[in-house]
This record gives sequence, C-alpha cells and structure tokens, in this order.
Amino acid sequence: MGTNVKPYQNKNSSKKEQVASMFDAIANRYDFLNHFLSLGIDIIWRKRAIKEIASIKPQSILDIATGTGDLAIEAAKLKPKKIIGVDISNNMLSHGRIKVKKKKFESLIDMLNGDAENLTFDNDTFDAITAGFGVRNFEHLDNGLSEMYRVLKSNGKVAIIEPAEPVTFPFKQIYNLYFKGILPLIGKLVSKDSSAYSYLPQSVEAFPTRHAFLKKLENVGFKNVQYKPLTFGVAILYIATK
Repeated sequence: MGTNVKPYQNKNSSKKEQVASMFDAIANRYDFLNHFLSLGIDIIWRKRAIKEIASIKPQSILDIATGTGDLAIEAAKLKPKKIIGVDISNNMLSHGRIKVKKKKFESLIDMLNGDAENLTFDNDTFDAITAGFGVRNFEHLDNGLSEMYRVLKSNGKVAIIEPAEPVTFPFKQIYNLYFKGILPLIGKLVSKDSSAYSYLPQSVEAFPTRHAFLKKLENVGFKNVQYKPLTFGVAILYIATK
C-alpha cells in the first residue's frame, strides 16, 4: 500500500505541509493524548529504543520527527555529548524546548526545525539515529530513510518505533475496535481536530508491512535489519546498522 495518506483529504496541500499543520494544531494536547491513548505504554517503548542504541555508546544522536522531544530526552540517559531533535512542526518544538529547559538539558539537546527528507547535516555526522512514531509521516519514505543513512556514521545504529496492527487473535480484534473506533473519538473530543486522530489509524494501515519496511531499510543501504514487536505487536521497534 502507499504511504501517502494525508491528514486532510479535502485539501490540495502536500502531505508534508498537512502533517506540519496537523501537529501545530494538536501540539498543546499531544503529550497528554499520547500517554493517555497508549495507556502510558509509549514510555516503555521509548526506553526499549534507547536501550537498543546504548550498546554502541553513542556520543552524537539525531532524533528524527522529535515532536515534543520525549525520545531525545530519554536518550539523555546515555550521557552523549550532543543530541539534536528535528521536526517540521514549530509548535511541537516549542513545547519540546520547554520540557528540555525544565530538565536542564539545554546545553545537551538542540530542538531544530527541519525536514527529515532533506537534512542539513553533513554525511557521517551521527553515531545513532532514533525516530518515534514519525517515519510513517514522511511524504517520500525512501527519501527520508536515505537521508537517515547518509548522516549516520559507519557502524552507527538506527532505532525506529512505529505503531502497527497486531496479527494475532484476539489482539488484532481489540486493536481494531480501539484504534479505529474509540481512539479517533477521544482524540477529536480532546484535541478538537478530528482529522488528526482519523489520520493515525489510516497512516498505520498504509505503512509498509514489517518485512516490507525491513526491505526498504536494506534498499537504502542498512544492514543487520530486524524488527521486534512491542506489546503484542501494537508497535514495532525496527533496528538497523550502517
């Protein structure tokens, strides 16, 4: 299936523009909804992702689609020299900078506006790259993955978390009821943006299957690609090295 599902199907703007607009609109409620709708399990998923890159003791980390910076802040536990979070939504970044300041990580974590498909960093800049729930929002998935590969150092490691549809009974049925029925309703009530939480299940459904995504990682040059189901497969942790 194609990955170019857009948040606002009745608008002619690009997916990139719509995603930025959507996250700008829901930024002030994003953290609450993220933790509430995942029952707080997303916090555990981020810890798993950071644990994966910990093995290489990264000194420089890039967090793609950083949003409000939860994954970048979690990565600070590894005590690297520098973490850079990049996102296309200024409102999400503003909330993230407040969190970074509260944690007193201003000298460690930079929150920058930037396009994951056209990164401004030099080749071979980062020891590790993380991405939490953002890769499926790329307008051109292969471009975004190629950019991640380009700015990663040789032997560097990437860890990507994405929501997924479970494949086993009864989790698939429970997921469909919650993710396609209850979640968009709650999201609409709390965020006042009905499109944002209808787009979420649509974007997950349109994302490549587990093995298809591993193939895409291999196609841009990554090796040692693997995936690890999280919480009965409602999310997947993808890991690869350069």
